Amino acid sequence: MAKMQMSLKARALKYLSSREHSRLELARKLSLYAQERDDVESLLDWLENSRFLSESRFSESMVNRRAARFGNSRIMSELQSHGIDSDVLEGIKADLSQTEVARAREVWDRKFGHPPEDASERARQMRFLQQRGFSMSAIRAAIREIGHADE
Repeated sequence: MAKMQMSLKARALKYLSSREHSRLELARKLSLYAQERDDVESLLDWLENSRFLSESRFSESMVNRRAARFGNSRIMSELQSHGIDSDVLEGIKADLSQTEVARAREVWDRKFGHPPEDASERARQMRFLQQRGFSMSAIRAAIREIGHADE
């Protein structure tokens, strides 16, 4: 017996029921299954009008998932790659900037937990935080806090 083919609308709702998706990401996923008669753009418009698909919910979800592990530049880069509007990005960046030093400190604490013993160890720890997308000013402030906490 042949397996029933899932409609594009059902597939989109299945994807959205597991987690939030950006419009661009969902379009990419659905285009793999679209046939000639399917209009992916109109389906995405319907999903947005029905509030099943939301750019702001997706952005908030991604920030919540990533903020505990990554810095502003990494999070902003991921959001840009998902096609999030620049106006939305500016608001998110402003919110993230307020907590970047504290988040860098938490990431540092989970990874290292002890202050650097020498300059090479300090540079290694700073490179780790930089690779996670934290700004140099946030890294310096977090490392400075760590040094003052030991005194």
